[in-house]
Amino acid sequence: MPYMEDLSQTLARLNALSQETRLLAFCALMEAGTDGIAAGVLAEQLNVAPNSLSVHLGILCQSGLVTVERKGRFKIYTAQIEAINALLSSLVETCCHGHPEVCGMLATLETPSC
Repeated sequence: MPYMEDLSQTLARLNALSQETRLLAFCALMEAGTDGIAAGVLAEQLNVAPNSLSVHLGILCQSGLVTVERKGRFKIYTAQIEAINALLSSLVETCCHGHPEVCGMLATLETPSC
């Protein structure tokens, strides 16, 4: 299998998104864009205990899908668009016997909201 030789990063990212709270948090962070969201605000939005959300955000950060920056007393979490693009690319890189352009139509599909 010459493609996807090192699956560890792809698997870590898929695993990070495979839990409901983490997926919802990631969707909220994607929606927030480059501004990110403070952990406390995100916890309120998702109706999740801050300490529980902290564990989930840690997993998302470990996967590389999210970064965190401290601003004063607050931790601001931001989705890493490049990382999700890399994940999606790794999933379609072998589309149709090495012709990923066939999968180009994926970009035009209606995407359900998280």
